[in-house]
Amino acid sequence: MSLRSAYSPSDYILPVLAMCGVVAASNILVQYPFDHFGLGEILTYGAFTYPIAFLVNDLANRTYGPAFARKVVYVGFTIAVILSIWLATPRIAIASGTAFLTAQLLDITVFNKLRQLTWWKAPFASAIFGSLLDTLLFFSIAFAAQFAWIDALTGQADSSLSMLVPFFGNEIPLWVSLGFGDLMVKMVMAVVMLVPYGAILAVFAPAIYSANRNSR
Repeated sequence: MSLRSAYSPSDYILPVLAMCGVVAASNILVQYPFDHFGLGEILTYGAFTYPIAFLVNDLANRTYGPAFARKVVYVGFTIAVILSIWLATPRIAIASGTAFLTAQLLDITVFNKLRQLTWWKAPFASAIFGSLLDTLLFFSIAFAAQFAWIDALTGQADSSLSMLVPFFGNEIPLWVSLGFGDLMVKMVMAVVMLVPYGAILAVFAPAIYSANRNSR
């Protein structure tokens, strides 16, 4: 299967804008608990929007290749951090930028290793591994007490979520509970995102979709 070997600056516009929009929205929404069905101490709204970043990344990777996808991540990372500083706290911006960059680059690596397999395996596996790393880095840096020095350094009040909450008969820090809920939603969204991934490929890149859908 061949990838497009040449692309223009205009090719970057849509994936970069999509990536920035997803990250900026997620940085805001992660600060609001999902206060429904008793999930306020387990889940934030950001868990529902961030997985779209993996969809954007995987579509760019599938269509143009890993080099193009990495450039989208680097540009998206830079703009997203700037937006995050404006829309969220410095600590959230640092946590988001670190998690975004490392998780998206891991996503590209895993996807590229599996790109010749059946169409859904590469995006699913890369989203799972990327989500694991993203959740660990973001929630620990943004809310663990060990990183409270970031708030102090930037003149902010301590935003750590280290208070203990019930968790399956035990007590754990709130940030760990929120991270667990976030990860569970990301796992579900990794499956859900396969629907638009396959549909977009089938409509806009039918040659790639047809060549890949019957692979092993």
